Amino acid sequence: MSAITIKQDWISDEGLQRLLELLTEGGEEARIAGGAVRNALQEKQITDVDIATTLLPQDVIDRVEEAGLRAIPTGIEHGTVTVLVDGTSYEITTLRQDIKTDGRHAVVEFGRDWEEDASRRDFTMNALYANADGSVFDPLNGYEDVLRGNVRFIGNAESRIREDGLRMLRFFRFFAWYGQFRPDADGLKACVRMKDRLTGLSAERVWQELAKMLAAPDPTRAVLWMRQTSVLNVVLPESENWGIDNLAPLIEAENEYGWEPDALLRLISIIPPMEERVATMVERLKLPNRVRDRLKNWAESGEPDLSMKRPQFHEQLYRGSVSGMSDRLRMSVVREKASGNEKLQKKAAKRLKQAEKYKRPELPVKGQDLLDRGFEPGPKISETLRQLEETWIGSGFKLNGAQLLNSL
Repeated sequence: MSAITIKQDWISDEGLQRLLELLTEGGEEARIAGGAVRNALQEKQITDVDIATTLLPQDVIDRVEEAGLRAIPTGIEHGTVTVLVDGTSYEITTLRQDIKTDGRHAVVEFGRDWEEDASRRDFTMNALYANADGSVFDPLNGYEDVLRGNVRFIGNAESRIREDGLRMLRFFRFFAWYGQFRPDADGLKACVRMKDRLTGLSAERVWQELAKMLAAPDPTRAVLWMRQTSVLNVVLPESENWGIDNLAPLIEAENEYGWEPDALLRLISIIPPMEERVATMVERLKLPNRVRDRLKNWAESGEPDLSMKRPQFHEQLYRGSVSGMSDRLRMSVVREKASGNEKLQKKAAKRLKQAEKYKRPELPVKGQDLLDRGFEPGPKISETLRQLEETWIGSGFKLNGAQLLNSL
């Protein structure tokens, strides 16, 4: 096979070239590693550029600081130093090999062997390196897997999963982003046999992997294979006996309506809208507050009534959650699209636009207005405001402050 060379503009960046030159002085070696090389070969966007080097972490710090650059020991115990060059950060990691693993953490030893470093990675497509001139170093034949979209474990799949159970979720996440056709057969078999190892993983790490997978352009096939191997039932038991059939039409709706890919909405499409089960999932996965609130609002909003008139709909939005109802309406669009009911699909899409444009009005009467009318401070103020609010809502939010006060 002829030499593989990356000829994209990013690799010629002046700051990156300066850093690589600095790290290779004195007979040392440094190469761009992993994701940036993989993405370049698949002609996908490059987000981060990581570098592997034969230099020890402290030597990296000494060199870059002597050159006037800032070094941050972000993971120095594992050999990683972050270096800032012209406002861009690069993670620089010393070549390593695993000495001991317990299924979650690894004890590493620094080294100088590129093949040893490649062998400790998870998938062959992540064990690729590029020199400063763009020439690709491929010690484990990962290039062919990149071209074929084959997410393949390095070495024995079960052994790699035994080292770190999270690799099962990474297997499906990488398939969602980079895979083609169907997942690697050995990888699937290993996931079936080892799926129980998922139960001991950090909830935060599990959610991070799920969220990244669901954010892929089209994670439908990855989710399907997770269901086939029962991995999905282990990490997301709420989806069991519910179905993942809404995911594919959701992707189609995203394309049709120009919706931004939304990992949370995709999660919503595969779990039941039941408050108790959603609350259990939020607690188990230790989801961030922002995620928790959105899921809670969706579960509590109830199914939208598409026959409702606009004033009643605005009242529903005022009393409830706009974001929760918007998510309900998006899923109504998806379901009607899947069932082929074009009329109801258009109704749901129209109602969704109304929800997205809705601005919650503010009650035009304040407590001070009642005090000015002679009310004594206390519970009576709150009770009267609630009565006035109901009157105001009943008017379709049309009565002004003076009219409300005159109705007392």
